Amino acid sequence: MAKLFIVIISILLYSCSAQYHLNKAIKKGYKCEETGDTIRITTLDSIPVIVNDTIVWEKFISTKDTIIKYNTVYVPKTRIQLKREYKIKIKTIYKDKVVEKAQAKAEGKKNRPKGNLNLLFVGVGIGLLLSYLWKYAKQSLI
Repeated sequence: MAKLFIVIISILLYSCSAQYHLNKAIKKGYKCEETGDTIRITTLDSIPVIVNDTIVWEKFISTKDTIIKYNTVYVPKTRIQLKREYKIKIKTIYKDKVVEKAQAKAEGKKNRPKGNLNLLFVGVGIGLLLSYLWKYAKQSLI
């Protein structure tokens, strides 16, 4: 009984894609809807006609119709195709974000002011000298 229950549930949960149904319909004789557009081309032609021992060129206008056919059928995408497209979009957004961060970091390093270490050492030296003089002046006053 349990095996029959599992088989019934698996049959109910099985789903077909739109592509499967389209292929099945084509096998049974389905044809795509054909929509068309008509283009009219006008041409000017001339034919030689003999009138009273002279050749006269008669001009006439002819029109030709051209029909252009379009096959329009919407085939929905499967869930797997939609998931793949979504993943590709997410990956490209993530990669663009990483590239922008790297470029901002590189620009930050370029625009950083270069410090003068000589000035730092002179300042530290002056500070040590002043602290030594302060101690010496304090002892001499007492």
